[in-house]
Amino acid sequence: MKKRQVERDRLLELLRQIRQEAGLKQTELAKKLREPQSFVSKYESGERRLDLLELQQLCMALNLSLTEFVRRFEGLR
Repeated sequence: MKKRQVERDRLLELLRQIRQEAGLKQTELAKKLREPQSFVSKYESGERRLDLLELQQLCMALNLSLTEFVRRFEGLR
């Protein structure tokens, strides 16, 4: 498997993991983000990518700093 694909898979897993750690279902997180449930589903499945501002909003909704998110992602290497 290519390195980029491995990193992308880790990112998708982390996105799911932080939502689950917050005890939220996709629908609940979507409501906090003021987005449809499909928004959360699509970025968790890799069908859609998040830009930096969306990732920042996601982290804020989950009470996680963007810095901590990056640390956790980097720690998965």
